[in-house]
Amino acid sequence: MEIKVTVKQLGRKHPILSEQKLDIASNDLKISLEHLLKLIVQQQVEVFNVQSFELEDTDYAKMPSENYLNILTDTGKAGFGSIYNEKKANLQKAQENAVQAFEDGMFAIFYNDEQLENLSETIDLSLEHTFTFIRLTFLAGSYW
Repeated sequence: MEIKVTVKQLGRKHPILSEQKLDIASNDLKISLEHLLKLIVQQQVEVFNVQSFELEDTDYAKMPSENYLNILTDTGKAGFGSIYNEKKANLQKAQENAVQAFEDGMFAIFYNDEQLENLSETIDLSLEHTFTFIRLTFLAGSYW
């Protein structure tokens, strides 16, 4: 089944990633939030694990294209396509981390502008609304 997903960072006007369509391994039209999270993580782990890990003998300077440079400066993270960790992602551990991160409030999920707050909440995928994932950033500081 295909779902639409947008990822945003709180405080940014524009999404970090534009709307994407993900093909999850489920044909159920009604699904719990926890199961949906696990299916999305499964899809992302499969995509990550099939990427080729090419070891380079020399380190080449890889310059980002001009349209990509704006995204890098907005997010504050520069990535040039090099993967230094050759390990494959562990699906079960990744799913556990995603569920724990949701429970800890590290990100929020919205479905058609309604926040999903409970992992046992049932979602009707036949409505074909867009899921919005918002990464929450905690303020750092001290009280003096």
